[in-house]
Amino acid sequence: MPDFFVDPNIARAQTIDAAFYTSAEVFEACRENIFAPTWQFIGDEDLVKENGDVYPFTLLPGYLDEPLLLTRDKAGQVNLLSNVCTHRGNLVAEKACKLNDLKCRYHGRKFNLDGKFLSMPEFKEVENFPTAADNLPRLELFNWGKLLFTSVAPKYPQEMFFRDMMERMNWLPLNEFEFKPELSRVFDVKANWALYCENYLEGFHIPFVHAGLNAVIDYGEYATELFFPYSSLQLGLARSSEDCFDLPHDSPDYGKNVAAYYFWVFPNMMFNFYPWGLSVNVVEPVSVGECRVKFFSYVMDASKLGKGAGAGLDKVEAEDEEIVENVQKGVRSRFYKHGRYSVNREQGTHHFHRILAKFMG
Repeated sequence: MPDFFVDPNIARAQTIDAAFYTSAEVFEACRENIFAPTWQFIGDEDLVKENGDVYPFTLLPGYLDEPLLLTRDKAGQVNLLSNVCTHRGNLVAEKACKLNDLKCRYHGRKFNLDGKFLSMPEFKEVENFPTAADNLPRLELFNWGKLLFTSVAPKYPQEMFFRDMMERMNWLPLNEFEFKPELSRVFDVKANWALYCENYLEGFHIPFVHAGLNAVIDYGEYATELFFPYSSLQLGLARSSEDCFDLPHDSPDYGKNVAAYYFWVFPNMMFNFYPWGLSVNVVEPVSVGECRVKFFSYVMDASKLGKGAGAGLDKVEAEDEEIVENVQKGVRSRFYKHGRYSVNREQGTHHFHRILAKFMG
């Protein structure tokens, strides 16, 4: 495994070793070192809107590849369970539907909607049965408004990832945001997941890559705030007050022309707040040189769609894809191992690389 040390002094530091983006061994190690112990976006509580609703899904398909099950039980409690039967490992629920209880169709084992074992045919002679091991395992479920997150092997409290973003945006009525599947997107990108993230983490490329966005954002006032340990913010300020947030007096940004808040949460989530609402971006690893990027659009004010920094997101995405796919081709070169950081413009990327080095250490 390469040494991924990154000097804490950005003025002295070299970027993380290029092997991070090209080594199959490193890609495999990231699964347990980075993705299993951290938090991942699931969706929102409207997936199980009514009592009895169940919603099976796979967390990070093809990578963590964990079959999970979201339920709302008869008491109205939202639960997150393993979707794997504790008898022989069959998937318990196969499609979103409404149920009174969960029943595995392989051998008939039944569970309550909170995962507790109910019954099992032909098991009267089995000794010391049932035990707690016969319940469906429960996973930790973290709510921010109605947004849901989990970790398959939690090692760090959610506050270390989400606290600063939640405090900064506590004036927004997140429970009123409405998911719009028709505005949501999935993009297949031929680049390592970390390359896509670090491109997001710096505004340095905006004047060179995003002409449309650069016309809205005041690049000279573009600022990065590092939240320790595991998140950061890029504050997109506009050249005028048009198509900006109407901020409350107690916001630390009151009086500024804020066109967008670009929050990043380690390892692979972006929360882009615009006057129209929120775009949650999740970067899913596919292979060492490929990732899948999912945009989940939540609308607060539909009248503001298509305006300001939150307009033309598909075009911005296409521009980013072209760049990071070219970088993926470049970092495979035998002549490239490290680069250097702009002290003023690449603090977010340096912060990201430092966290990667810590988790891979």
